[in-house]
Amino acid sequence: MGVLEAILLGTVQGLTEFLPISSSAHLLVVPWLFGWREPGLTFNVALHLGTLLAVVTYFWRELVAMAAGLLRGLRARRLAGEPDARLALIIGIGSIPAAVAGFLGSDALDAYFHSGGGGNQAIMVSALLLIGLGLLLTLAEWLARHRRELSEINAWDGVVIGLAQALALLPGVSRSGSTITAGLFLGLRREAAARFSFLLGVPAIAGAGLLEGVKLLQAGLPAEERVIFAAGTISAAVVGYLAIAFLLRFLQRYSTMVFVAYRLILGLVLLAVVTLRT
Repeated sequence: MGVLEAILLGTVQGLTEFLPISSSAHLLVVPWLFGWREPGLTFNVALHLGTLLAVVTYFWRELVAMAAGLLRGLRARRLAGEPDARLALIIGIGSIPAAVAGFLGSDALDAYFHSGGGGNQAIMVSALLLIGLGLLLTLAEWLARHRRELSEINAWDGVVIGLAQALALLPGVSRSGSTITAGLFLGLRREAAARFSFLLGVPAIAGAGLLEGVKLLQAGLPAEERVIFAAGTISAAVVGYLAIAFLLRFLQRYSTMVFVAYRLILGLVLLAVVTLRT
């Protein structure tokens, strides 16, 4: 992998991790279209680190407030009375389904989608998932009340949105797409649904990066890959930060239908390309 390729894939990761269009699908499709090898362990860690830096940098005040709220609540023995602590607990509850799903199914899904097990069929599955989640997001936009704020979120919301996040292990679903869709079905305002989606993503992104980071530490980081690692991390972090800021402002005024249209078009194009190649 060259530096320009690393920057391109880092840009793709940073953009698609936070927009509801599926980063895993794009990181599967882009190398497939250009005939590149898929990113290996070193670069996967770089991408996770970059997106984690993006979301932590953007939401550092909220994260510090939740940590302080937890400490205050523990000292006073009344966690439920601290709004920031309550939000932290809901995020913790919502993180459990993805952790369990990742532990049980990540190796099998990686073998099918990212290690050549599925081949063109894996691309078709991802394309169908892009289309399917797009249609579900459309339904959420039609039915959603868009009334509830982030401060009104409860433990049940955390469970439902957490279950939706677990589905994002499948390339094409999208972690932000599935969680925002669930949030809209639960009546959250678009910006509130996106904000909770990003906060919920912190443990998920950190956990995935930690698991692969341990493997990388055991294998070691080759000297010739350090520049590639840095290029991927920086590009994913910068673009990811900008993507978060853009989406939160965008959803204050507009719906998610532009992303639905993108998902549908990309899914149909991929199905056509796979059909022509077979």
